[in-house]
Amino acid sequence: MMTSKEMIHIVQSQLAIDLNCTIDDLNGEKDSIVFVDAKENPGRRPYPRKERYFEILSMGKSIVVTATPERLAIAKTHMQGKDRDTIFSLPFIKGLYLHFLPDLEKIKPMAPPDDFSYEVVEKDEVYKLFGLEGMENAIISDSNHPYQTVLVVLAKQNDKVVGMAGASNVSAKMWQMGIDVLPEYRHLGLATYLVNRLTLEVLNCGCVPTYDVISSHIASQRVAYRVGYYPAFVTDWRCDFRDYESQ
Repeated sequence: MMTSKEMIHIVQSQLAIDLNCTIDDLNGEKDSIVFVDAKENPGRRPYPRKERYFEILSMGKSIVVTATPERLAIAKTHMQGKDRDTIFSLPFIKGLYLHFLPDLEKIKPMAPPDDFSYEVVEKDEVYKLFGLEGMENAIISDSNHPYQTVLVVLAKQNDKVVGMAGASNVSAKMWQMGIDVLPEYRHLGLATYLVNRLTLEVLNCGCVPTYDVISSHIASQRVAYRVGYYPAFVTDWRCDFRDYESQ
């Protein structure tokens, strides 16, 4: 299994490609701001970007802003000389996402909840799970999507899939986690166990699992903490510049 230092290097290397910045930019002085032009760098995670784009990210020290020219100019006008809290409270920032990474010193195998059976489904068999109702967060069911779910841990009761955690290959070394448990099977420990099991499976593949959740989703964050994840960086890209930019 990789070390924590190796994990952070993988993550920061990918973020530097995505944001068109350097690893040093991500580790700058507290509340310092780095402004960079958004670019389609080779190896960028294939999240969709519109013609006008803005993203802000912080790993707890410096703040990196990447954007297309007009939005970058707006960001500079409103952010330069401001502290972190003011910057992340600006009106055009609309929904902070917390991105969790596993604490490799804390992640240990957990005992599964009783009365369920469990399966690991790998890439070539994932398509058999497409279309299961209530599992939209755990699995990508569109074969034309730019990234795919490549590893799944599922829970069954009486041959019915009641919970599922999936990992999608958003980049070669960073896999994004998703989790769903049917409403009538929640609060039984299934989400925690499935995320724990999938986390270990992903790490055994030599990849870094990321657990991403909007800041208002407290229940999902509690799952992350129970498994042994910690908040590693915060982002926003769901911005609203209608009152700031030309039409």
